[in-house]
Amino acid sequence: MSDSIQPLLQEIMRRAIGEGEVTDCMRLTGGATMESWRFVFAGEPYVLRRAPSLEFMAERPFGHDSEAAIVRAAHAAGVTAPEVVADLEPEDSLGSGFIMRALPGTPDPRAILAMEDASGLLKEAARDLARIHAIKRDALPDNVPELDYAEGIAGLRQQFEEAGGDRPIIALGLKWLADNVPETVEPVLNHGDYRLGNLLAEGSRLTGVLDWELAHFGDPHEDLAFGCMAVWRFARYDRPALGLGSLEDYFAAYEAESGRKVDRERFRFWTIYRTVWWALGCLRMAQIWRSGEDRMLERVVISRRTSEQELDLLMLLEEDAPEEAQSEYSHWFDDLEDTESGEATMPEVLTAVAEWIGTIKEQLQPHDQFQAAVARNALGILKREEMDGGWDLHFHERAIDRAEDGIGRISTEALKTLRMRAMAKVKVDSPKYPALTVARKKWTGED
Repeated sequence: MSDSIQPLLQEIMRRAIGEGEVTDCMRLTGGATMESWRFVFAGEPYVLRRAPSLEFMAERPFGHDSEAAIVRAAHAAGVTAPEVVADLEPEDSLGSGFIMRALPGTPDPRAILAMEDASGLLKEAARDLARIHAIKRDALPDNVPELDYAEGIAGLRQQFEEAGGDRPIIALGLKWLADNVPETVEPVLNHGDYRLGNLLAEGSRLTGVLDWELAHFGDPHEDLAFGCMAVWRFARYDRPALGLGSLEDYFAAYEAESGRKVDRERFRFWTIYRTVWWALGCLRMAQIWRSGEDRMLERVVISRRTSEQELDLLMLLEEDAPEEAQSEYSHWFDDLEDTESGEATMPEVLTAVAEWIGTIKEQLQPHDQFQAAVARNALGILKREEMDGGWDLHFHERAIDRAEDGIGRISTEALKTLRMRAMAKVKVDSPKYPALTVARKKWTGED
């Protein structure tokens, strides 16, 4: 496909920059809907961000023209955002999108977490977030939306109903949010997706802030909380601030740059809000795949990450559960075992296919290597579910009504059941998820 894109890029770059040749055009890994292409023009690296058709942009609050304008405003405000050099036009025949100068560094969270000076990175991330929050409305397009807290919760509840309404932990989260909506504060520009995976770093320095498509006006605590969710800390569950350090250091750096005091209760509200938001976002991936709108395998696999958010959400919510329910241990956590006799079992067949995919992975292009890794992950889910041993991992009842009493009145037995089901589900879907080890020790007393 790069052969068909390359000549079109060349025309755009000559219009925007001047004379030169496009070389080394390659699609980057990741991106279930949006595409990113890296290329070289006149000896300098650039990145094309695009949706291949306008249909991909239909449900978004603003288009790529507004996203590019937001990135330009952030760059001008001293944020380590990319420099936008060109917007795609309809006559360019490349869909919707824009072109940026490539920034140095890696977005790989594990590579970033392995860098020597995590504390310095954390301070720079706090600095950039404060600068984002200081960008004025008049520097931005008029169609950047503002989040109404109550409307946001109502929208989450509607998504839950449309997804079947049968996940009791999410139902408890929605009830808690409705009962604890904070007072509105003066809205600021939120990046909307400020976390590891969307930050570039090199040599323990922050070099870029990417993916601005979820930008909106709202409570600054929402941005602060999102990147601190357990899922975005990756292997560093022990570092609650972006996986890079302590909340105290993160808040202090943000307060010093912004002049704004961080409110811990508001931070907790938005942590719970965004955990519910991402749980429902994961859940929705399966419906997108079923509808035929996007049949990429990644959609199906991400849908199984809903259980990660349910586990995290329950650990957040149970702080408000009755004390006697919180202290009840439940000793259950068996290990899966392979069958090693007779004909090949279904888990063994799935393992064999996964191993074969591994043997051809290096022969593929980078984007296809990523998809091969997703396929192996999907086979692993099937294997673990096949071997689970009879646990009913799925609820089939409407949960929203049963959650109306809220977490504050939950019974010991009900909380025990939710804990066990949450752990069992994550053990199948994401057995290496770091929060599972924490939950297991907390809820069962087992190391």
